[in-house]
Amino acid sequence: MKLLKDILFGVGLTAVSGSTNIMINTLCFDSRKVGLDDVFVAIKGTLTDGHKFIAKAIDSGAMSIVCEEMPEQLVNGVTYVEVDNGNKALAIMASNYYDNPSKNLKLVGITGTNGKTTISTLLYQLFKKAGFRVGLVSTIKIMVGDEEFTTNHTTPDALTINKHLSLMNEEGVEFCFMEVSSHGIHQKRTEGLVFEGVIFTNLTHDHLDYHKTFAEYRDTKKSLFDNLSKKAFALTNVDDKNGLVMLQNTKARKYTYALRSYADYRAHILENQFDGQLLKIEDDELWTKLIGSFNAYNVLAIYATADLLGLEKLETLRLLSELDNVDGRFQYYISKDKITAIVDYAHTPDALKNVLETINALRTGNENVITVVGCGGDRDKSKRPVMGNIASRMSNKAIFTSDNPRTESPNVIIEEMEAGVEPQNVKKILSVENRKQAIKTACQLAMAKDIILIAGKGHEAYQETNGKRVDFDDFKIVQELLRSLEK
Repeated sequence: MKLLKDILFGVGLTAVSGSTNIMINTLCFDSRKVGLDDVFVAIKGTLTDGHKFIAKAIDSGAMSIVCEEMPEQLVNGVTYVEVDNGNKALAIMASNYYDNPSKNLKLVGITGTNGKTTISTLLYQLFKKAGFRVGLVSTIKIMVGDEEFTTNHTTPDALTINKHLSLMNEEGVEFCFMEVSSHGIHQKRTEGLVFEGVIFTNLTHDHLDYHKTFAEYRDTKKSLFDNLSKKAFALTNVDDKNGLVMLQNTKARKYTYALRSYADYRAHILENQFDGQLLKIEDDELWTKLIGSFNAYNVLAIYATADLLGLEKLETLRLLSELDNVDGRFQYYISKDKITAIVDYAHTPDALKNVLETINALRTGNENVITVVGCGGDRDKSKRPVMGNIASRMSNKAIFTSDNPRTESPNVIIEEMEAGVEPQNVKKILSVENRKQAIKTACQLAMAKDIILIAGKGHEAYQETNGKRVDFDDFKIVQELLRSLEK
């Protein structure tokens, strides 16, 4: 039990009805989970408005309501707190409720369109190998030391974040690496968190269904840097045209990394093969199992972050050489028939282009590249023809299929991808709605030494259609299919 007034510290209040000098049990923003003496925070979401469920929350035992608009009728004995922003209030209250856990560890945020999961996960692994107690908040999972928790969002809700950061405090975690999405920033889920530093990877076409304009998408990312303290560090990729934009208004210590530009941390690719690449970072050489120029940026960001957090440089290089690919990120399997299948999370035009450029740079020219790709439903539609164009242009054969269609028709999504295919590439494409059948078709078409890329879903072990999720793992499926076809 905690005092409501203590939990409200730092929240922008516009009106209060009732006493805040009361003990409350816990915080809720889902009326279905409200219990006796809880605080219900009414959030205006993209699909539902929590204000519609205030009465239900009170019937379930809520002692206090935090809202952006006071109800017309107030219930005696219930405290009502009006705030200027419900999402922001929830985040600050969550941090206060859990005793501001981010202050008791070194929290590093990673933001950008691509690379967040790889950088955060490998930083977690590297610092763990270095002997530290480490936490992770990523698209794939949340880790508190060695204990794993599932997550459904790139950046979880503020209560989930602070709950797990609090668990990290209890377990003596020293460093935590956290993916920070534009949705998470825009919805104020990171308010109240104290960051040791933030990394910017890149900015490309994505989430324009949500942000509407690229400028808004960029500025949302930038706001994370704007709010850093002067004690924090801001590390940015200056090969990206938006890299320096992130640093414009930050009070944090500024650092840069790049492969092509002058920067505080620089790297060059010396060799690139299917089993890894040789990099020169500053004056030292590093062999890494991570493939492609996009991974060279990821490795360099990890190296720079480790240095800024105080790890010895040669030790960092040694540990980097031991790290493996993250699940669903250029994860590959080679069959007995010498067919290489690559599963990658590439679900944006830039990510798909990067992966195909890497594959085409590594092939001898005698192999065929067969790409299986779809686009998610209820998401940015403008990228669909672009991805169709890239897949058909950069592959010998492209098979358009379902990704997570959600509430949209898979065939309509595929047609929108087909609209981006140039006339000279039309004969290179097939459309197979069923994703497993599309992967099977690719396996049947492939000959020895050919390369199959299955893009879009990566680590995801499900496929979502009309609100239902069924088990679906690209990597397991392609392995099973290739094994079944082996001579």
